[in-house]
Amino acid sequence: MRNTFAEVLYELAKDDPRIHIVVADISPAGSMGKFREEFPERFINVGVAEQAMIGICAGLALKGMRPFAYTIATFALYRPFEMVRDDLGYQNLPVTVVGIGGGVIYSTLGGTHYAQEDIAVAGAIPNMSIIAPCDPVEATEATRWLVAREGGGPVYFRFGKAGEPTLTGPDSDRWEFGKLRYLRRGEDVAVLSYGVITKMAAEVADALTADGNSVSLAVCHTLKPLDTAGIADLLRRHKRVIVVEEHAPQGGLAPQTKQIAWDIRAECDLHTFTLKDEFVHCYGSHEDILAAHGLSVERILATVRG
Repeated sequence: MRNTFAEVLYELAKDDPRIHIVVADISPAGSMGKFREEFPERFINVGVAEQAMIGICAGLALKGMRPFAYTIATFALYRPFEMVRDDLGYQNLPVTVVGIGGGVIYSTLGGTHYAQEDIAVAGAIPNMSIIAPCDPVEATEATRWLVAREGGGPVYFRFGKAGEPTLTGPDSDRWEFGKLRYLRRGEDVAVLSYGVITKMAAEVADALTADGNSVSLAVCHTLKPLDTAGIADLLRRHKRVIVVEEHAPQGGLAPQTKQIAWDIRAECDLHTFTLKDEFVHCYGSHEDILAAHGLSVERILATVRG
C-alpha cells in the first residue's frame, strides 16, 4: 500500500503544485525517490525531528498547500503528539499524517515500533479524521480523495508496509469517505474489519462460507467519522457479526461496534477479536506477533464455530 500511495501521490503532484511531502528520515522508503527528484522544492526531509515535520506541514497548510507528513506510524503520531493536537487539530488544518506500519506490522522491531493504540490516540483529537485502507485499491481511492477534497481538517492515514493483496473487486461497493463498504454480501454472517488484517478477515469469511453460511465481508476504511448508521444496519441484517481488528481493545472499531449494538438493542451474536491490552514480548513475523495476541484464522474460527 505504501508504494501505491507514493506512486499515486507522485502522479497527482504533476498537476497539483499544492502537494508537498514532509518526511522524518524515511525518504528512501515508499518509492518517494521520483517525487524527491522531480519536485525537490516540494519535498522536505526534516531528519529525526518529527515535531518539526508537523509544524512545517501546518505552515504549508496555512499557505493553501496540501501537505503530507510521512513516516513510521509511531513517530508520525506519538512522538509529535502535542503538535498534531495543537498545530493540526486545534487549527483544523488539512494536513494528512501518514502512519506507515499501523498495528504490529513492524514485528521484529519491537514495542517502540508498534502502533497498536493509534486509532484510539488519533480518534481522541477533535477535528481529526482517520482512514485505514485494506488494500492498494482502497489506498489509491483514499489518496485521490485526500488531494481533491476542499476544506476539512487533519487526517490520520494508516498504512501497512508492502505486499498486501488486492481484496476489493468489481462486485465491491464503491469507496466513499465516511461510509461502510461491502466487499461481498451475504445474509447469515457479517465479518467486519479494516486495514491490513482484512486479509485475515477475508480468510475467516471464506471458511465460514465453506461451512455453508451466507457471509458478508465489510470494511470500515473510515474509522472517524464512523458510519454508525451503516454499522447499525449491518448488525440488524445479520444473525452473527464478527469484528477483526489489529488494534488495542480500547478506542477502536470493536468497542464502538459494541456500543452501537447496545444502543440499537441488536439481537445478533457479536464476536470481537483485537490485540491484547499489553505489550507482547515475542520476536517473529507479523503473523507470529498477531498469533501471540490471539489473532489467527484458526483461533477466530474455533471461537465462532464453538
